Amino acid sequence: MASVASVVLAAGLCVAALPGTASAAAKLDNPYVGAKPYVNPDWSAREAAEPGGSAVADQPTFVWLDRIAAINGTSEARGLKAHLDAAKAQGANLVQLVIYDLPGRDCAALASNGELGPDDLGRYETEYIDPIATVLADPAYASLRIVNLVEPDSLPNLVTNAGGTAGSTPECATMKSNGNYEKGVGYALHKLGALPNTYNYIDAGHHGWLGWDSNLVPSAQEFKKAATTSGATVGDVTGFIVNTANYSATKEPNVKITDTVNGQTVRQSKWIDWNQYVDETTYAQGLRTALVAQGFDSGIGMLIDTSRNGWGGSARPTGPGPATSVDAYVDGGRVDRRIHAGNWCNQSGAGLGERPATAPDPGVDAYVWAKPPGESDGASKAIDNDEGKSFDRMCDPTYTGNARNGNNPTGALADAPLAGHWFSAQFRQLLANAYPPVDGSGGGTGGDTKAPTAPTGLTVSATTADSVSLTWTAATDDTGVAGYDVYRDGVKAGTATGTSYTDQGLSPATTYRYTVKARDAAGNVSAASAAIAATTKTSGGGGGGTSGLKAQYKNNDSATGDNQIKPGLQLVNTGTGAVDLSRVTVRYWFTGEASSAGFQTWCDYAQVGCSAVKTSVTTLSAARTGADHSLDVTFASGSLAAGANTGDIQLRLAKADWSNFNETDDYSRGTGTSYADAAKVTVYVGGTLVWGTEP
Repeated sequence: MASVASVVLAAGLCVAALPGTASAAAKLDNPYVGAKPYVNPDWSAREAAEPGGSAVADQPTFVWLDRIAAINGTSEARGLKAHLDAAKAQGANLVQLVIYDLPGRDCAALASNGELGPDDLGRYETEYIDPIATVLADPAYASLRIVNLVEPDSLPNLVTNAGGTAGSTPECATMKSNGNYEKGVGYALHKLGALPNTYNYIDAGHHGWLGWDSNLVPSAQEFKKAATTSGATVGDVTGFIVNTANYSATKEPNVKITDTVNGQTVRQSKWIDWNQYVDETTYAQGLRTALVAQGFDSGIGMLIDTSRNGWGGSARPTGPGPATSVDAYVDGGRVDRRIHAGNWCNQSGAGLGERPATAPDPGVDAYVWAKPPGESDGASKAIDNDEGKSFDRMCDPTYTGNARNGNNPTGALADAPLAGHWFSAQFRQLLANAYPPVDGSGGGTGGDTKAPTAPTGLTVSATTADSVSLTWTAATDDTGVAGYDVYRDGVKAGTATGTSYTDQGLSPATTYRYTVKARDAAGNVSAASAAIAATTKTSGGGGGGTSGLKAQYKNNDSATGDNQIKPGLQLVNTGTGAVDLSRVTVRYWFTGEASSAGFQTWCDYAQVGCSAVKTSVTTLSAARTGADHSLDVTFASGSLAAGANTGDIQLRLAKADWSNFNETDDYSRGTGTSYADAAKVTVYVGGTLVWGTEP
């Protein structure tokens, strides 16, 4: 798990009580849209002093308020008010803070223990949260958007480390028993959320911590409990942040959780170990769906800390591993090069990740640098200090591990200082291994400084009510194109390794303007392609396409409240030519409710043979009417001739915990017991919708 702490540099100031609450405009759905974030000048100066560090010294990072003294400041550190004044002087309108001083802080990792004891809830409220709220309420700062990252590692520890697991600690059991993590987080959400210009994001661990079937929904339930404690409501929560101060990859380009090797799912590999996610983007989107199901607002957004998860350099794989076994495939292809996903302290080989960006993926409000690069995770040996920070063996490069990291070496760097202190060797490593790479001009590294040509032929290949599919002609480069960045209305919408991309989560009947840029392996970026406009269909409109495929459906189980869904499906080719089934996806839309974090699927019978039919469940990035998941059916091979049909395909779906469904509101469910055309079961060829209407 991530273990994090930081000492914020600031100037000595006193905080006086201020009357009233600052007035400001109504809160935004995404505070990062149109924002100019604050660059901490203290951190920036340390970056710029390192060789090559000026290339990233202008990046916005979070200010860590990790102890009471950090609020007022000391002779060596600038206080909160001074940071806000500096933000205004910069012309910034967004400041990012880490709220991090809970009683019994970080009960499972000694390096980031705090100053308050397990029962010091009163001090946390009156000496820590209240003074912060007083400063933020000053009308002088009403123009600033304040993003609060609320208490890293606290609530996730209650889910996994408070009893019954190999990684549990007595300290976490105490915090679960006394409820002070939940009470403290609730109080912070309530007190800070009441201010009109604040935006609270709760820490939600990372996929290698909470991504298992047994952890995801319990985590969402725990977050809901804290968000409705001590006067807080879900309305005090703008969203959640994942990967805080951790190293999990934002996206794994070479490994997908749906991949199989010789018929064996990659979830069986030692690295993934039955997790249902391989990276932070899919985890963030899956967790978001679970949170909405628990009652959080459907508009909540996710943040991803990309400060140290780039994993570039010569060790970065350029493609999948060998298909000899699931372990060889995953270990050879994963860009996250840690020894074990449970390793969190000053990781050897890590690099800077994606630079902070707004709305980079559906459901994601921003990429952020929550952990300022170059600040240590913890000391590699015991160091006396007055900051409450203990020595954690997971920061010791000679330690052979524990149950939480599978008894593996820690992969930690040597000669590390206390958590939050400047670690020059670590920063230099992060800069050298950055991905995308950086240099003094923001372009490529090494000898390659030539950018690819701009992509050409950008075309809209399909639209639905909430998506636009694009294709383009490949760019060229002297060393090879590594990928493409797709921009919607001037903001990066996503990335692609090939020459197509589907932008999802859009509004119906809305026109968007797209461009595409190419990147090479050295980080050189091309000019933008010619722009093209695309208009989504009206809500409820079907998809385009000229294929003659259509879906037919019958209900094989009349019960709406039992523990299985049993759709019967068949495809009919009404066109004039054969269709390659390996390019076809059929999608049955349903609601999974909140009682299970995973699903099981079966093909009970298929006229074409169940060996030719593949089934999986996709978690939607945002819930739709009648659907938060889809049962996706694909085909290993085969061709469907004109005028032919696949014949009967009998499918079955159950939750991992075998709890009951409520099918009454499922979008694709019908009551007919014989095959009939089904407009609410959608069909895609090569990713383009050719039949049916999405919810």
